[in-house]
Amino acid sequence: MLRAAMLLTADRADAEDLLQSALAKTYLAWGRINDRGALDGYVRRTMVNINISWWRRRRIEEYPTDELPDTPIADHTRRSELRDGLDRLLDRLPARQRAAVVLRFYEDLTETEVAEALGVSVGTVKSTVSRAIAKLRDEAARELASRDY
Repeated sequence: MLRAAMLLTADRADAEDLLQSALAKTYLAWGRINDRGALDGYVRRTMVNINISWWRRRRIEEYPTDELPDTPIADHTRRSELRDGLDRLLDRLPARQRAAVVLRFYEDLTETEVAEALGVSVGTVKSTVSRAIAKLRDEAARELASRDY
């Protein structure tokens, strides 16, 4: 059965998914299958039908064209470099400051929610975040100054 699925999909992972789906559908239809000797044929036919459905679903998502789109594709390398740099800077913060900054700005929690999550007062959250942001700015400025341009 797996060999037949491989011939239909040309990919091992897709073939395994296809076979599993066909066996699940066969199991659901078990009461309606009268001739148990034709079970292999039933599963193979089910695999073919499922593969056709998957192919049709994928085909609709892509529309080939002779013309290239006018809009350029966004280059995410700059954003990932920025993210890596920010992650490195966050790693330099003490655990409490890092937790406060992540909860406040990454998780977008209010100061009250951050205070509840950390078990501290709102004033402590404000001062901790303020000191952390100041430290991040200083570290970022040092890192930029140390680069050779």
